[in-house]
Amino acid sequence: MKKQLLGWTAAALLFPFFVAEANDKHDAFLKAEKKARYGDYQDMKEAASGLDHPLKPYVEKAYWQRNPSLKHQTEIENYLNVYQNTPLEWPVRKAWLNYLKKYNKKAAYIRNYRETSNNELTCPYLSFQLDLGAPEKAIMNQVTDLWVVGKSQPKECDKLFSLWKKKGYQTEERVWQRISLAAEGGSSSLIPYLKTLLPRADQYLADLYLKVRKDPSASAGLYRYKKKSAKEGQIAIYGVKRLVWRDKDLALRAWEKLETMFDYTDEQKADVYYSFALSLASSGHQQARFWLNKVPKDRQTRKLMQWQLGNMLERQDWSGIVAFFTGKENLSLGQQYWLAYSLNQRGEVERAREIWQTVAKERDYYGFLASARLGIPVSLNNKEINISNKLKLEVANAPGFKRARALYELERFTSARREWNYLTDTSTKEEKLAASLLAAELDWYDSTIYTLAQLKEWDYVDLRFPFAFKDVFATYSSRSHIDVAWSIAISRRESSFAPDARSHANAHGLMQLLPSTAKYMNKSSVSRKQLYQPRTNIRLGSEYLQYLKKKNHGNEILATASYNAGYHRIKRWIPEQAMPAELWIELIPYTETRNYVKNVFAYRQVYHTRLGRDGNVLAPILDMSMGG
Repeated sequence: MKKQLLGWTAAALLFPFFVAEANDKHDAFLKAEKKARYGDYQDMKEAASGLDHPLKPYVEKAYWQRNPSLKHQTEIENYLNVYQNTPLEWPVRKAWLNYLKKYNKKAAYIRNYRETSNNELTCPYLSFQLDLGAPEKAIMNQVTDLWVVGKSQPKECDKLFSLWKKKGYQTEERVWQRISLAAEGGSSSLIPYLKTLLPRADQYLADLYLKVRKDPSASAGLYRYKKKSAKEGQIAIYGVKRLVWRDKDLALRAWEKLETMFDYTDEQKADVYYSFALSLASSGHQQARFWLNKVPKDRQTRKLMQWQLGNMLERQDWSGIVAFFTGKENLSLGQQYWLAYSLNQRGEVERAREIWQTVAKERDYYGFLASARLGIPVSLNNKEINISNKLKLEVANAPGFKRARALYELERFTSARREWNYLTDTSTKEEKLAASLLAAELDWYDSTIYTLAQLKEWDYVDLRFPFAFKDVFATYSSRSHIDVAWSIAISRRESSFAPDARSHANAHGLMQLLPSTAKYMNKSSVSRKQLYQPRTNIRLGSEYLQYLKKKNHGNEILATASYNAGYHRIKRWIPEQAMPAELWIELIPYTETRNYVKNVFAYRQVYHTRLGRDGNVLAPILDMSMGG
């Protein structure tokens, strides 16, 4: 122990020196990168040649992106070969291909092209191949795949499409395929143009598709189906499947007539039954049970079975649950838990306990609930990672890891994650595990969590549930009088501890705060930059949790749901008649919020146990009621 302490002391004394040396190197890189980006070829060569830094290729990238030139063709192509498949490749390759296209260098373009989803580059590649004598049929088949999509393609494809049409590849059936794709999830603005490509007698179909896309209730107007054709039937199914999410009763009435009006296949009917069952069950509609039972067995997905369960739980149909789920294979933990609950309600206590004992072995929301039911300790099933120092050293010295580390240190998080993804995508499982361990040691929490999830290595609990920013969470949880395991669990669920996380809803930072929420809690504006600072984000997030707890009269289940879905929405979900809290959680109408609450409470239990505390934080749920 003394030797280890001395080792840490020596490292601590040397740490400022290492940090200073790293900062000096980063400063040298930043200066070199700037010189290459804005200087000439000679500036770039001078900047790169004197640089000893993992990000040296980023200096060259900064120049080649802005200055592709045939004069340096060999050097550029060597660069692309050396860094092929790394994050360094495509910014330079794209600039190089655009340059070659501009100067009509067909052979060089073809040689340097790599498969991409960027059709501004793909279409010239196909055109140049035709120009240089490639087999026409092989190229035209690829053009067909480009044309039959539900969106407009770039102008670079126009010449190719004109030739494709001239050669007779634009058939009526392909036009209809594209109209269908544009209407059903693609760009509807494309439909008026595609309409002109149909025979005059069929052009009304494009108008009907567009009308139903804009207003699904139009599908209920039976007079619109003039010929009772298969294409009209296709539009009717598309419309009624959308309509059932907007006006359920109108959709039910419409389908009753449409089903007999058109000669639908069993597969088409099953598709409608599935959509109706999901929509009606998710809203608690009185006909949900009927439609759930109409779905064929081969279409009984786990998602649908979950709604079947929810429908029966809402009616507290314990016998129905036992009948439906007994004997079924591959039941989820939740379905097993509620099967046991239903058996228990029917007085079949021993059968219920047997199932709960199996569920309790799992590190999961339902596993922890089952443990609480049985009065036994929770099981984390933690596994220690076993990686040799030799392998760790090899991964740490890999160029991709060094680049990722330098980019993290420079707070270029997006670029750092691209390098990390490249590194792990091109590694063996053992190398990925070594990289995860290294990332954990460097506090790249989200990279560790993401990589272990990618590997489905769920049992490395210490790595998957790190004590990120532990002291900061402890400080602000104490000030806000909330459980620190709760606030850490929220952050683990929200961002996986990525300080720069940003959601599609424009929430920022560790605890994913909206600017408006942060402003309200801070009583003044908070900049995005501040929200990405862990201390500020954790302070405001902890205060917001305290605020929601007070608004919900101390109920942490409702506070957790409110954190995800908003307080005013949660208020509408509270039942008039009291029901058990665990049942209320299972019946939360928003799938995202329902899963969110379960995950947060499961994560909270993990952190509660990892903090050395006894007890089951989910146990109080068993004695709680909602509403009434």
